[in-house]
Amino acid sequence: MNEATPFWQTKTLEEMDDGEWEALCDGCARCCMVKLEDEDSGELHFTNVACHLLDRTQCRCRDYAHRRQRVPTCLMLRPLDPRLLTQLPSSCAYRTLAEGRSLPSWHPLVSGDPDSVRAAGISMCGCCLSEENVHPEQLVDHVIEL
Repeated sequence: MNEATPFWQTKTLEEMDDGEWEALCDGCARCCMVKLEDEDSGELHFTNVACHLLDRTQCRCRDYAHRRQRVPTCLMLRPLDPRLLTQLPSSCAYRTLAEGRSLPSWHPLVSGDPDSVRAAGISMCGCCLSEENVHPEQLVDHVIEL
C-alpha cells in the first residue's frame, strides 16, 4: 500500500490549513533570535540572543497567542509575505518551501523525530541568551553564523 504524499509536497503554503502550517515549524527558534541590520547593505545578521518570550529550554514561545501584542516586532508569517522570508534563516521550512526546496532530512516531518532538529545542530535550545540579559550595545558581540 502506498502512503499518501505528504501535505507539504502537494500544497502551497497558502493552501495549508492552520494545523499543517503550524506543523511546518521545526521548533528551532532561529526566527526568535534578535537580528541586526547592516545600515549600509541592509543585510541581516542573526545573534544568539533570543526574544524575552522564548522558553530557551523548550524553544517555544511562552505566549504564542499574544506574541504580537507583547512584541510588536515579532514576525507574523501568515499570511505569507515574501518580503519577510529574508528575515528567516535559510533552514526555515517556510522559507525552504517558498523557495521551492525540499524539507531537509532532519526536519521532524521528514524524520518522524521531534529531537532530530537538536541532533542536527539546528536548534537554538540551550545555546542562546535572553535579550533581558544583554545590553543592546552588546548585541554586535553576539552575531552568529546560521
